[in-house]
Amino acid sequence: MTSETSDVWLPFPADEIEGLPEGLDYRLWDGGPDYPADPADCAFYAVPYMKKVEVGIRPFAEMTSVRVVQTLSAGIDHVAPGLGTLPAGVRLCNAKSVHEASTAELTLALILASLRGIPGFVQGQEREEWRSGFYPALADKSVLIVGYGSIGAAVEDRLAPFECARVARVARSARTTERGPVHALTDLPALLPEADVVILSTPLTEQTKGLAGAEFLARMKDGALFVNVARGAVADTGALLAELESGRIRAALDVTDPEPLPAGHPLWHAPGVLISPHVGGSTSAFLPRAKRLLAAQLTRFAAGEELRNVVLTTEGAPRT
Repeated sequence: MTSETSDVWLPFPADEIEGLPEGLDYRLWDGGPDYPADPADCAFYAVPYMKKVEVGIRPFAEMTSVRVVQTLSAGIDHVAPGLGTLPAGVRLCNAKSVHEASTAELTLALILASLRGIPGFVQGQEREEWRSGFYPALADKSVLIVGYGSIGAAVEDRLAPFECARVARVARSARTTERGPVHALTDLPALLPEADVVILSTPLTEQTKGLAGAEFLARMKDGALFVNVARGAVADTGALLAELESGRIRAALDVTDPEPLPAGHPLWHAPGVLISPHVGGSTSAFLPRAKRLLAAQLTRFAAGEELRNVVLTTEGAPRT
């Protein structure tokens, strides 16, 4: 192991994680007010899951010996504000492999529920109303996935049995996959008018913030469904509200901006919107997968081997 310290901060008790390597000092910290040890002695920091930004990054400035910061989310936007306070050379790893199945599962649930009118059926059941009729199907629809990383690919895996007419893929840069071409973001203006369902699954970065703004949404065809399982700020809430209130498009949202969505916000009752409370990754599949990831990463860390899921290496002030 390259670090001089052996402290590892975990958000779960070490004795509940199978396969952890010996020789490391495991400390339990899930974002409480008191640290389990001196942050300066922490070599590997697993950021507490589903905590506010200020909680997860609070120890950063004091972690002068840290070598690895491991998130338990696919995105890193919740730790990005604190990266400049870390020493140089810290590897930031995300939780690729933990959330793909659950998030893709919810994506399909939101699409099907919205298209087939499930929210209306629930309301009808409460009112004892029999709301029969014809409803849109996912079959024969054209789907556009904006953000074709591991989650976007997992969504397409689950779209495969639904007999979609077409699945188009968009990522930061163009490439080819076994399933077909991935278009660059610059191709969005031509692709949006062709899609019946538009799925956002891109990370939140400076480049993607507000990506689904007024121009993006205006290019969507009448009656199309906008699905956001990325981050709320990837969409412009004001522009989305305007389109929803016009009745031109519908939306299914697992994420919103602001978040949590406050009581009284107009998005709650906008026509044609289905909202879930950012639960794409927080399912029964999370804990065992997160624990397996931590055990695998720490085994590599203890052996001095290359870590998986390295998103970036910090360029802060060198240690003295």
